[in-house]
Amino acid sequence: MATLGSIAPSCIPITTHDLLAIGQRFGIDYRFPEASDRSQPAPCVARGRVMDVEIDPTLRVTHSDLDVLHAYASTSRRTAPWFLSVILEGRIQVRLGRQSFQLQAGDAFSAHFNEQTGLEVFQPAPQRLRILNVSLLACTEPPIFSSINCSPINVAPPVTPLLHTWKVPQFLIHSLETALASNWPIERQRLLWQGLALQLLAHGLPVPIASLEPSDERGAGSIPPGLSHRDHQRLERLRQQLEHSPNQDYRLEQLARNAAMSPSSLRTKFQRCYGCSIFDYLRRCRLTQAQEYLRRGYSVQQTAHACGYRHATNFATAFKRAFGIAPHEVHHRH
Repeated sequence: MATLGSIAPSCIPITTHDLLAIGQRFGIDYRFPEASDRSQPAPCVARGRVMDVEIDPTLRVTHSDLDVLHAYASTSRRTAPWFLSVILEGRIQVRLGRQSFQLQAGDAFSAHFNEQTGLEVFQPAPQRLRILNVSLLACTEPPIFSSINCSPINVAPPVTPLLHTWKVPQFLIHSLETALASNWPIERQRLLWQGLALQLLAHGLPVPIASLEPSDERGAGSIPPGLSHRDHQRLERLRQQLEHSPNQDYRLEQLARNAAMSPSSLRTKFQRCYGCSIFDYLRRCRLTQAQEYLRRGYSVQQTAHACGYRHATNFATAFKRAFGIAPHEVHHRH
């Protein structure tokens, strides 16, 4: 059952004590580098309001609209499968491990963190700061991360902490602003924010290669209907080849010969087994590899060629379509 509550119900002062209380509730350590005057027990850090929407026990949306008067920092240490943040107005600095980004209006980040590697966010002042957060929380009963409200969405977190930045599509920004301005009854608000939260997850979660492997309700290691055990083994060898060597120049006819199938049979069976076409899968493998090259400091041109793209412009278009951010932005940030 959704609940709509306000941590700060109207445009009121938010003190260090208020933030510390919020931090205790949500597992966040707050720091106030400008609060050097210890004679004030609870100096005002910001003015504004924070709306908290609990959609269900696994999904929470929080919107903060603040006039930040004094800079402050936070470190989230409670393990979170996924945490998404959209900057609607203002600017922040976010850090996770060795990764650090400066983000502004229209930017967003998706993060998986834990108690050992906390998510650090710095809010400079003075500024108006409007942020929308989506928290995907762990379920208390298995299967964990298998669904949201029984929806067959694979949202399993990565094995290690991860910080992924992306650009929010303009149509989604418009939808968020419209929802924030609405004054609907609680149940309609629940449906509205549930839909928007799922859209943000769909756009903002990085797509790991593993998510394209057979992982549905058939169970691990099972064979899709209509495929023989031998066909499944051949397809899996082919998939692993594409994943491990995505920069090669592949042709459908050669791949089909390697799998001992006709080209039309290979197309049909690969789609049935993995839920996407061969070359969609290859494209995702190449773009995932490209992210790693850009983070290592490769130029856009070098990355494009290393990942099997003949033209950097084609690579840049595909990369931005997949991740919502241009490759040169990833290169410059690292």
